[in-house]
Amino acid sequence: MANKRKKTGPKSVKALFSLLLLLVLFTATAGNVDLSRVDLDDLSTLVEAFEPKNTTADYPQLSALPDYNGEEVVTLNDDQPFFTKEDLSLENGAWQSFANLDNRNRVGQANAMLHKKMMPKKERGDISQVYPSGWKQKKITGDQWLYNRSHLIGFQLTGENDNWKNLFTGTQQMNQGPMREYEEEVASYLKETQNHVRYRVTPLFKENDLVPRGVEMEAQSIEDDRLSFNVYIYNVQEGYQINYENGTSKKAS
Repeated sequence: MANKRKKTGPKSVKALFSLLLLLVLFTATAGNVDLSRVDLDDLSTLVEAFEPKNTTADYPQLSALPDYNGEEVVTLNDDQPFFTKEDLSLENGAWQSFANLDNRNRVGQANAMLHKKMMPKKERGDISQVYPSGWKQKKITGDQWLYNRSHLIGFQLTGENDNWKNLFTGTQQMNQGPMREYEEEVASYLKETQNHVRYRVTPLFKENDLVPRGVEMEAQSIEDDRLSFNVYIYNVQEGYQINYENGTSKKAS
């Protein structure tokens, strides 16, 4: 007796179609669409999934910043971080977290509760295979490179190395200058104490920019008030004009 062929019902067809659609979306966008935002019963969510994230609109405290006028570092909120009481809680001990890359492959905000025990005990590894959004590298004056693969949370603080969620296209001037100075200030405090530091770094992308205009860095020591700052550092290189939309650059006229 021949086996009866099972019929494929509407629910099975829909499930198969849904799976195929999600697979196509994920592949076509190199995994940069947040599929958790897609509801196949509501096709408007497809549009939302493709909307840029990690932009000025996500961080209102950065939306009113003036354009760079020669002052590389400016203080925000009277140099006081925007942390809430909950942000400063030690309930979960030491930790770090990173935002997912958005649909333009851009990093988002990085957060941490730092402690000396998180600091690396080995040398930093190779990060040359990470290509942050807007990575259009070039040689500049003095046989230096324009861009660095810049860490949101510096390697010396937590040992985070070739994490795509933690690396962005930053100028050599910003990354090796003021950004490093603030990271070293935090690192020195951690080495000298057994205390914790609440830490947050927020990159500022305007609209569809691929290179951030700058980063906000916030820090607050928990067990005392010795360490506290809230600064914004412009992602600039003296003598060069950067096209933040695509990462290209040219000598300033």
